[in-house]
Amino acid sequence: MIKHFISLEWKSFLRSASFGTNLALKIVMALAALYFAAMFILAGVGVYFILEESNLKPFETVNKFLIYYFAIDLVIRYFLQQTPVLNIKPLMILNINKNTIVNFIIGKSALSFFNILHAFFFLPFSIVLLVKGFDPLHVLLWHIGIFGFIYSINFINVLVNKKDSVFYSVVAILAIFGLAQYYGWFDVTIYAAPFFQGLYETNYLFVIPVLAMALLYYFNFQFFKNNLTLDTGLTKKSEEARTENLTFLDQFGTLGTFLKNDIKLLKRNKRSRTTVIMSVVFIFYGLLFFSGAIKVYDNPAMHVFAGIFVSGGFLFTFGQFVPSWDSAYYQLMMSQNIPYREYIKAKWWLMVIGTVVSTIIASFYLYFGWHIYLLIVVGAIFNIGVNSHLVMLGGAFVKTPIDLSMSKQAFGNKQAFNMKTMLISLPKLLLPMALYAAGYYIFSPNVGLIFVATAGILGFAFRNKVFTLIEKIYKSEKYATIEAYKQKN
Repeated sequence: MIKHFISLEWKSFLRSASFGTNLALKIVMALAALYFAAMFILAGVGVYFILEESNLKPFETVNKFLIYYFAIDLVIRYFLQQTPVLNIKPLMILNINKNTIVNFIIGKSALSFFNILHAFFFLPFSIVLLVKGFDPLHVLLWHIGIFGFIYSINFINVLVNKKDSVFYSVVAILAIFGLAQYYGWFDVTIYAAPFFQGLYETNYLFVIPVLAMALLYYFNFQFFKNNLTLDTGLTKKSEEARTENLTFLDQFGTLGTFLKNDIKLLKRNKRSRTTVIMSVVFIFYGLLFFSGAIKVYDNPAMHVFAGIFVSGGFLFTFGQFVPSWDSAYYQLMMSQNIPYREYIKAKWWLMVIGTVVSTIIASFYLYFGWHIYLLIVVGAIFNIGVNSHLVMLGGAFVKTPIDLSMSKQAFGNKQAFNMKTMLISLPKLLLPMALYAAGYYIFSPNVGLIFVATAGILGFAFRNKVFTLIEKIYKSEKYATIEAYKQKN
């Protein structure tokens, strides 16, 4: 039966409406995966000798900082790792054991690249340990314990994405330990390092992460099995109905109608409200760059990178999912006599408003000097003139529906946030960095600002021509988008 499920998954991929786009992106993602695998292999082989040359005890040092390694892994997984998905409706009417379906769903997450990638670091590192004379049996036990932790994090990530209670608990724990470590109240490595070292030095401690992995697998199994029914999530909690007319937008005609719909979406739905929350978080992201807290961020190219992010949080979090926000009723909308240009302009104006508001709120960065705040301002100009067009252009090719009815996750349904959207986002960040760096190093910092601002002003000046191009692309992709939004897997 598992073999049959694998066959169905393969057919689902080949017969997808966006197969061509998926295939091209998967090839790019495969190349990226090979690159990261190679980097992890080099790190696994070289870290021992690098630490040894630095007069540190390599094995003990690695064990000391493994707690940070796993914490960062959990955060990255939350934003990038896809939670297991299987279209169960056709299976529920067949004589298939529930346990088989659930085991297959969880097994999909266990085979994730995010789990396999760690082997490219820990296997070479373990081989180096053997070459350096470490006891083979205890290296094996340490290795088993480490992978017990890796798969425990995998199963925690699944629960974090599915249950609010788990999400808030994990966030609270990470925040408490992070603040305690930062302010010197409590050093978690004092207790974590002996434990990870004990995985090697004892014959029994490795059992703890293995049991934790098995227990978390059981919790995942019970969660999916209890929710493996057709009517799960269909009933909705009754709430008091409220109406908002937003009549002041009627003066803008069709544009105002679309703006009203989007404003109501942002106010009423958990998934869309998250974009507003994240845009506020992005505003404070610049503190890592402009305060000098992290030395690697203290350079001109990274400063303009921060300026783009500080002012463009809403643009990136909301704009990259246009038109996925409307996937639930996209077919109906496309069957109406609706000017597509007005639809695009409404989304664009909403992103412009979000960018301007973020820039005004970020005025507290004047504390770091006028040049720092000017970086944010020119970043906002570039976002309005260039990136706002790029995010909508990318949205025409990322045909991933957003299920707004899913409200059981703390950040709503993240299925449209994936490696595709991240790859499409790269030019939006690299281009302003390159422009600023060129002006900065060839002429002066102010010339770098002028280069970035000029690109944004030109984009704004030619926005009508860009809208015409985007409208043409959206129309050419309309039927493929409708077909993709019909698919549930």
